[in-house]
Amino acid sequence: MTTPLPDGPEPAETRSEMPETQEPPKASQSPGVQEIPDSLRHELRAVFGEFTEVPARTPLVHNPRNGVTAGVWRVRVGERSAILKVLTRSKATEAGWAASEDPRHWNYWRREAEVYESGLAGVWRPAGLRGPRLLAAVERADGDVALWLEDVPGEPATGWPLDRHAEFARRLGAAQGAARVADRPWLSRRFLRDYIGAKTLGAELLDEDAAWRQPLVRDHFPRGLREEMVRLRQDREWFLGVLEALPRAFCHLDLWPANVVGAGSDVVLLDWSFAGDGALGEDLGNYVPDSVFDLFLPAARLPGYAAAAYDAYLHGLREAGWRGDEAQVRLAVCASAVKYDWLTGLMLARAGERQLDYGGGRTVSAGLRYRERGLALSFLAEWAREARTLAPRLGFPEAPSGR
Repeated sequence: MTTPLPDGPEPAETRSEMPETQEPPKASQSPGVQEIPDSLRHELRAVFGEFTEVPARTPLVHNPRNGVTAGVWRVRVGERSAILKVLTRSKATEAGWAASEDPRHWNYWRREAEVYESGLAGVWRPAGLRGPRLLAAVERADGDVALWLEDVPGEPATGWPLDRHAEFARRLGAAQGAARVADRPWLSRRFLRDYIGAKTLGAELLDEDAAWRQPLVRDHFPRGLREEMVRLRQDREWFLGVLEALPRAFCHLDLWPANVVGAGSDVVLLDWSFAGDGALGEDLGNYVPDSVFDLFLPAARLPGYAAAAYDAYLHGLREAGWRGDEAQVRLAVCASAVKYDWLTGLMLARAGERQLDYGGGRTVSAGLRYRERGLALSFLAEWAREARTLAPRLGFPEAPSGR
């Protein structure tokens, strides 16, 4: 679903694989090709029909910590392909990424299956946004759920120019301005509060002198960032309260360039596992900074990019007939800076470690990562300052740290 990375597995919305009970490849097979056990043949036939070719699988890059994902692969049968994503509740992982049985929890393990089976992944199609087609959903005997999805050809947003990101923002605004989605019992609630509350690594380092004197931090984080990030942490509850009181929208809640693919006239959105209730503008407030945090765009372009994306998003809202208060949307975007409150502590905690890319497959430049993320966090501090100024004008109390 995304372009291959060199010297590693192919990237996609997550990683999944066929069970490791498969026999090793026969001598006549290409490297990486394995025979399919009988237990999977009925799934393959449901997706591909009858076939004579030997199926091949390729593991896809994902967040290996997330407890809801047993794996994701691209599966090929001859010239045809599909994506297999296996959802689970039994994977052992760290507490901050554990799967939940609570349908409202931010990491409810079955949510993505519910989104696809209900057709909700297609609700934004009139605006040119959609999820991949569901080819089959299989309840396995071990309790896992296998999602067989369309293998989307196209260009991932990880390589898009700025104007294409802005066009995506316009479509997102048009989608969220028009769609009226009835609540479902499995859509996430209070996502942002619960998500950042689960991310605690390094929190104790946020105002610790020694942590900020680490060479990687000292040499690459902008001056003044420490004070701004401590202030953001102090105001966390206030920001969350503001966001939860703003106008609502059906949100994807995991929009970042690796989950977005341009496919002809459509833009396809991957990984709907967090989908649910959010503030109107919250998805944009996630997409823009994440474009920099994972080094898809340089931080130096963030101010102009953010302005263009915000203007395009508003244009899309108006285009869809939305007639709400623009200031409330702006507040939601700026207050979304609180989502990254946990990231500074994480970076302080990992400043002495080898720096790996998303999925853990390759080493990235530590200096580049810390410089770019430091600049992006500094930009988010500006968003936070704007939110503290704007909120009282809209009837909210002042932030604990003032304006």
